[in-house]
Amino acid sequence: MQPSPLATSAAYSDGPYRVVQWATGTIGARALRAIVEHPNLTLAGVYSHNTAKQGRDAAELCGSDTPTGVRATGDIGEILRAAPDCVLYMPQTCDIDEVCRLLAAGANIVTTAGVFHHPGSMDPEVRARVEAACATGGTSIHSTGSSPGFITEAVPLVLASIQRRLDTLSIQEYADLSRRDSPAILFDIMGFGSPPGEFAQFRLDHLRNSFGPSLRLLADGIGLPLDEVTASGEFATATRTFDIAAGTIEQGTVAAQRITISGTSGGRTVLGFQAIWHCGEQAETEWEIRPTGWHLSVEGDAPLEIDMVFPFPLDQMAEHSPAYTANRAVNAVRYVCAAAPGIRTVLDLPPITATLG
Repeated sequence: MQPSPLATSAAYSDGPYRVVQWATGTIGARALRAIVEHPNLTLAGVYSHNTAKQGRDAAELCGSDTPTGVRATGDIGEILRAAPDCVLYMPQTCDIDEVCRLLAAGANIVTTAGVFHHPGSMDPEVRARVEAACATGGTSIHSTGSSPGFITEAVPLVLASIQRRLDTLSIQEYADLSRRDSPAILFDIMGFGSPPGEFAQFRLDHLRNSFGPSLRLLADGIGLPLDEVTASGEFATATRTFDIAAGTIEQGTVAAQRITISGTSGGRTVLGFQAIWHCGEQAETEWEIRPTGWHLSVEGDAPLEIDMVFPFPLDQMAEHSPAYTANRAVNAVRYVCAAAPGIRTVLDLPPITATLG
């Protein structure tokens, strides 16, 4: 019998769980290494779309010194034959056909794709397909990560737990991306280096769709469901051409952005997320720029101001930053495997805790 999705962590087995790592980019490679080193997880397979990675031992793909005997494949059938308990699904683009095939075959999914943060915000047809696959396979799926996820759901829910009146809860995310060597993410997804005319509406729509569902979930959790989620923003262009780790920012193209996602309830703004993302000191702006990390402000009957700063030099960003997203996904495996079938959110699962010993 499956436990209730609201069961306490004591009801959750320590495993071992057989886990597949799906995709081995920057975040996926860090998650893969965490699976290999985890005391209660067993690596059951590795999936890669990259033919250059297929056939290579997982250890090569994640920087581990000890061969695992598990080689990457591009064959989903091979992954399913491995009969994993869970797939850590981390491709750059979420493929609903792949997701449904995995779920229907009996593999639970933890994913860094943001599609599943708030089931009520999903396309109804997609949601119905995914729920049906979960029912067929007796499986569950959960979206998580650092942002959205940890900072827009887990942390605010804890801060709200000492309030009896909440006026506003706002999150500011500061990120210097000059040392992040991820061209596809910075240029193709985040829009840096784009002409201003091609940037504005695309980015507003993208971030509203990325962070809006997470804010809606948070609002549902504290009993203040949102009437509307809006996006507004501004950007700064490069005054000269300069290089960052991911490539070149040409003069006159977008070098910094400040975008605000606001959630209103009862005619007032109660939740907000603001992304202040930039390409280093050469991305000149008039905005306040804080160290990479998060600032949270709570206005209510128990007011709070909290800074959460990444405490390492910028040249160590590539070494440390993938862990913020990958580790939470790895730590969620046992909870998602034990949850009732369906799309599960942080409101359905116990607080995610790590097994470190």
